[in-house]
Amino acid sequence: MNTILQATLKTLQKTEYLLLNLDDATLSDVSVSPYYSSIGGHIRHILDFYDCILNMDENNRIDLTARQRNINVETCCNHASDYLKGIIERLKTREVPLELGVTVTDDLGMGATDMPYTYAALLAQANSHTIHHYAIINYILDRLGLTMRDHSFGYNPTTPQASGLN
Repeated sequence: MNTILQATLKTLQKTEYLLLNLDDATLSDVSVSPYYSSIGGHIRHILDFYDCILNMDENNRIDLTARQRNINVETCCNHASDYLKGIIERLKTREVPLELGVTVTDDLGMGATDMPYTYAALLAQANSHTIHHYAIINYILDRLGLTMRDHSFGYNPTTPQASGLN
């Protein structure tokens, strides 16, 4: 298995650990300011991003705006866990060359636009995107009085960490 896929799966395993240690009420809690988003909303967003990548069409096009946005994933740990397991299984069994050129559609704030990528670059972006959302989840957990026992949760591997954080 290549390094990019290994890193992606390692990062996504943190979602599994998180879901095993939350209840539905905490998953869907939207009480934390300033954005009032839930941990479940961030998990759903992460998994939708991967789902879009895995739904590449026969012309090697990937539409990152075509997200499922299933509210059950945001509010039910079991639904989120099932979605996560499906994404992980599809990533493990997907045989797409990393150097494959793909066209990615996304909305960067000025309407949908197409961009050339490689499959590897998109997986690397998804991994960084996931870590970014983990950082936001960490803020929510902190405000809810909860902590992760994983000291790397929400930190990009290149970010220097002060001892005693998280």
